[in-house]
Amino acid sequence: MSKAQPLKGVGLLLAPGASADSAQNALVAIDAATSVLGATVSRMDFPYRLAGRRAPDREPVLLAAVEAAAKSVGVKPGRLALGGRSMGGRICSMAVAEGLPALALVLVSYPLHPPGRPDKLRTAHLHNVEVPCLFVSGTRDAFGTPAELEAASRLIPAPVTHVWLDGKDHGLRGCDGRVAEEVAGWLAGVART
Repeated sequence: MSKAQPLKGVGLLLAPGASADSAQNALVAIDAATSVLGATVSRMDFPYRLAGRRAPDREPVLLAAVEAAAKSVGVKPGRLALGGRSMGGRICSMAVAEGLPALALVLVSYPLHPPGRPDKLRTAHLHNVEVPCLFVSGTRDAFGTPAELEAASRLIPAPVTHVWLDGKDHGLRGCDGRVAEEVAGWLAGVART
């Protein structure tokens, strides 16, 4: 593997947040930053968005969409990193917990719980995630504080890295370049191991 292309042979599947599609700015930035390093990147849309609906499909439909998209990326199983923004990343983490082969998970603004509902944690699957995980979140994210997210990620029996963007909320506005840089650098490190 050349120094210029540390992600050659690695795939990355990116899924959008609930109110967005595959053209979401953060996903486009991550695509550009990892593609230049040699990764094969695919940005997906969920069925409800393709049908022109706003409300997300039920989890089984979302999971099936991630699994189908993962198979179409064209890299060896186990050389594909999955993830995305908010709901997209969460669904990818659930698919990996259910056995979808993966190199790693990239979770940008992971929605740990609905805003104002810390009793509704979305963590039941985390103990089955056995791949390295990158969490990139704002320190003012209403979907999970740094302390809540760090506590929840201790359920993961694999290496976990947190990147905190100071003062940023769930949208991480103005941080697409920084997010992409963090993802590309971290993923290059994972691919070397």
